[in-house]
Amino acid sequence: MAAKSVQTVLSSPRDDAIQLYRAFKGFGGNTAAVVNILAHRNASQRALIQREYRAMYSEDLNEKLSSELSGDVKRAVLLWMYDPAARDAYIVYQALGGSEGFTDLTAVTEVICSRTPSQLQHLRQLYYAMFSIELEPTIELQASGDHQKLLLAYLITPRNEGVVRSMVEHDAKALYEAGENKLGTDEKTFIRIFSERSRAHLAAVSATYHNIYDRKLEKAIENETSGNFGYGLLTILQCAENPGIYFAKVLRKAMKGLGTDESTLTRVIVTRAEIDMQYIKAEYHKNYGKPLNVAVYSETSSHYRAFLLALLGLTHR
Repeated sequence: MAAKSVQTVLSSPRDDAIQLYRAFKGFGGNTAAVVNILAHRNASQRALIQREYRAMYSEDLNEKLSSELSGDVKRAVLLWMYDPAARDAYIVYQALGGSEGFTDLTAVTEVICSRTPSQLQHLRQLYYAMFSIELEPTIELQASGDHQKLLLAYLITPRNEGVVRSMVEHDAKALYEAGENKLGTDEKTFIRIFSERSRAHLAAVSATYHNIYDRKLEKAIENETSGNFGYGLLTILQCAENPGIYFAKVLRKAMKGLGTDESTLTRVIVTRAEIDMQYIKAEYHKNYGKPLNVAVYSETSSHYRAFLLALLGLTHR
């Protein structure tokens, strides 16, 4: 981390803008230089660079990046250039059909069900500001059934941050009665409790569920639900208990087996790089016996690889 702070002293947003302009000159541009600059700048620095670039060259930096870069590194760098709240709005917009016309409800579920109430509030505000449409009607159009109900409830229901001790055992028993102790599943109870309770409260409910019934609430959800609805509940629960483990699992799945899910790999690394990546890296190594950077290195190549590894904090200019 010390190397990054040294760079901040050595390079101003104006200097960075000049270096980027130079990197774009010539046939093919200098992608390595672009990656080396932007991957080592935080959100506020990136915003200042964009402002300086426009002021100096009367051109939008993101548009220039879009025209100069290509493939996976282009998608990763452009996603990185957003501030976190606008980035979430952009990801959800694209995953709900957006400009490319195809939906990715797994990505929508991941983003909405892993964010805090304040993050979701900003997401909703920026979604409308950026795309001139409300998020909720779009979800109603693209999602369906209990999955739709869960997303909408989790998105708009206010939640206190604390644990209501008097309700923990009551909620654990209600979930047992709604799931494992019932023929069929009472999805409404799961939606209500998971959307109305804080992360700390849900973690306490999960621990109490295990203590009372000697079974994990996570396993109950896996047995009683399916599809995107089940995935949404698991995302909420796992992020309440340990977001690092949850995102390590998402990354593992993206890189496991034949081929790599670059879209998921990019989304998770870019969105978590400035939040909790150190915890994700620790959980990945602990659970899968391999450092995350080693896995990413083996599954990627060229400038895309260099960019992701820089975001993981493993290379410094």
